[in-house]
Amino acid sequence: MLSIGAFAQIGQVTHRMLRHWDTAGLLVPAHVDEFSGYRSYDPSQLERLHRIVALRQLGFGLDDIALILEQGVDAERIGVLLRIRRAEVAEEQRIAAARLVDVERRLHLIESENQMSTIEIIEKPLPAVRLAARRAIVASQPEIADVVGPAFGAVAAIIGDKRGSLTTPIAQYSAAEDGTEVIAGYAYDGPAQDGFELVDLPAAAEAICGIHLGSMDQIANSWMQIHTEIIARGFVPTGPCRELYVRAVSDDQSDWVTELQQPVARA
Repeated sequence: MLSIGAFAQIGQVTHRMLRHWDTAGLLVPAHVDEFSGYRSYDPSQLERLHRIVALRQLGFGLDDIALILEQGVDAERIGVLLRIRRAEVAEEQRIAAARLVDVERRLHLIESENQMSTIEIIEKPLPAVRLAARRAIVASQPEIADVVGPAFGAVAAIIGDKRGSLTTPIAQYSAAEDGTEVIAGYAYDGPAQDGFELVDLPAAAEAICGIHLGSMDQIANSWMQIHTEIIARGFVPTGPCRELYVRAVSDDQSDWVTELQQPVARA
């Protein structure tokens, strides 16, 4: 028999791992002293230990390992699991490569131009959301503020704070033939009513997002940085952009917080 220390040393694993695998039923000691609780292993169990370690190094979880050990080493099943794992590793590699490119690009900006983006930009999915909203076509950018504010006010007056709806004001902007189409409203799960329309904004698997702080008269600069980042990361916009007005209370807009959201896809 091998002590837990000797067994762990030969297998190059920790005592903690062996105890965890014992609890999970993957590798139960050949003998446990009833008084001291001390674990001992039979040398033949090294083969099972090596199999667990090898499968863990391939990235399999404990549930898959337990299934493999229980059903035996079936080449077809191992092949299926390995193909799944290959796809997972390839995706992890793609994400890591994209992060490396981003790190290198930021380092280049700092080292060669001594500058950084004034907003932090992240990638994330966007959930689908139904809005109680008003829609309008705006001929020029300066007119947008004159449309968005009143649209929010009109919708809010109708729906009230239905289950916290007024905490999620969202505007969507898209190019139209004669200007910009603006849809402004609140996340809403109530019935249709006169005075607004129900608009479903679809979920986006990927979006580039950033936080704009302060006045709306500077938001174009933040959007410019968003679009620069989209190109730099190898994406293209896929559909209308959105603005989530996280805080938009003060008249001077100095403390406003707006999340800029642009759905994207790989170029």
